[in-house]
Amino acid sequence: MVAETQEHATVVIVSAPKVTFVFPCLNEEATLAHCVQRVRTSLTSGGAPFEIIVADNGSTDRSREIAAAEGCRVVPVPVRGYGAALRAGILAAESEYVMFADSDSTYLYEDAAPLYEAAQKHNVDMAIASRMTGKIEPGAMPPLHRYLGTPVLTTLINWMFGGHLTDCNSGFRCVRKSAFEKWDIRATGMEFASELLIKALKHKASMVEIKSGLRPGPPGRVAHLHTWRDGMRHLLFILSEKPALFEWLGLALLIVGSLLQLMAAFTGPTALGGFHVFDVHSQALLLLSGLLGGKLYLFSCMLYGRSHDLALPITRKLISLNEGVLFFTLVAILAAIGGVAAWIFFTWIGSRFSNLHLANVLLVWVHFLAVGLEIAIGLLGVHVLKKASHE
Repeated sequence: MVAETQEHATVVIVSAPKVTFVFPCLNEEATLAHCVQRVRTSLTSGGAPFEIIVADNGSTDRSREIAAAEGCRVVPVPVRGYGAALRAGILAAESEYVMFADSDSTYLYEDAAPLYEAAQKHNVDMAIASRMTGKIEPGAMPPLHRYLGTPVLTTLINWMFGGHLTDCNSGFRCVRKSAFEKWDIRATGMEFASELLIKALKHKASMVEIKSGLRPGPPGRVAHLHTWRDGMRHLLFILSEKPALFEWLGLALLIVGSLLQLMAAFTGPTALGGFHVFDVHSQALLLLSGLLGGKLYLFSCMLYGRSHDLALPITRKLISLNEGVLFFTLVAILAAIGGVAAWIFFTWIGSRFSNLHLANVLLVWVHFLAVGLEIAIGLLGVHVLKKASHE
């Protein structure tokens, strides 16, 4: 802000911010001022006009007063959650780029200017301050997070979505606001971090990482992160964004298991390389393969119901199946099950209720009837959910 005093008036020229820094906040009075001051020092040294927003998530301590005293714009966020706070703060920003980091004094806030400069220099949609390639001070990150949680989730995201990241859980990032608005980020919890990366990768967004690090939080501070609950939320979201994984794996198990079951029906128990195959034990395993494949495939159908990903033609056909066809498919499968049950019963009567020795034959029938019934009922569930979501 620059003020020019003339004889009769004062003209105030306000430079629009080029970058906004957002702090999600829930009762952070012990650390908020320190974080704001370090970010201000860093961004001031960078020279670009900036503003700092505190997205307050319902603090009951002095966080709001401290934020106002430090010259921050306070954005109240009634919806609880880390993701909800960040999303509201980012959307409230009026600059081209928006940065954010936790307000618990654990991040290297002096890297704010270098992170923004990296985003500008490479003209990317997102810049990430990687903790894993920088210095993590002793006690700053639990070993479970450092050596298992973050590396596993990062590897999953890279493998499933074509990323080249080193730290998927870094909460210190800089995003282009116009790109963020296109990604349709919805998560309200900690899985916001994963959703932001995955949606960016799906949109072929440009990204860059810089080395940063992590410091220990203040003594006695209770972290908002819950390791197992939030880790599972991340994993569930990652899997929910890749229905093709379950579609292909499910179809492979279903088709291969069913074809081999058919072969067992025609050949009977067979000696192969010193092993006996296609007997009762092999058929039981093939039945499990078919049922597991059906489950995974139906899971993918449910995921496609809420995803914009493009499914295989057969999957799209089944998801949009005419309700009348679905009804008669269910009726036909139930009739087939009833017919097989009646055949077994009358065969048993014909043998005067003695042992039938029909295990091999029954496993073939059970395989195809069970898999068929599983898929039919699963598709019924898919269509019920689709109907409910449209109302």
